[in-house]
Amino acid sequence: MSKPKITQTHGAFSMVCVVAVNIRARSDNLWHLLTDAEGFPRWNSTVTSIEGQIDEGKRLRLHVPGTKRTFTPTVSGLVPNQRMIWSDGFAPMFKGVRTFELNPRHDGTTDFSMEERFSGLMLPLAKKSLPDFGPIFERYASDLKKEAERSST
Repeated sequence: MSKPKITQTHGAFSMVCVVAVNIRARSDNLWHLLTDAEGFPRWNSTVTSIEGQIDEGKRLRLHVPGTKRTFTPTVSGLVPNQRMIWSDGFAPMFKGVRTFELNPRHDGTTDFSMEERFSGLMLPLAKKSLPDFGPIFERYASDLKKEAERSST
């Protein structure tokens, strides 16, 4: 069973966290999980709730454990069963962009990756209040893998 691989890089005005894992499920099964806002909290322990539709141009209201803050990313770059982007913030001050990618393999598995890229002039100040995304991303990918493989059997 493959474990999620985490990569993190930090610069003066940028910060990137990436998780990647191979999942024994087809990309359309993963896509269904990743775009079902109402069902998200059932399988994903890093999300308390998502209000709104995960669809091109839609703004979401995302709640996560451990904070009362509501995140309001906008969905874009939607390519069904392959890719989507959630972005929030205002460039050049502070912006967060999360990219989800699904790459099907010939053996019926799918390589999943999720990248969060923070950038902006306010990032040096904001870094102090940001959590370590490594463990959060690892849990996110592990939750997705567990649910997708459970529902694919």
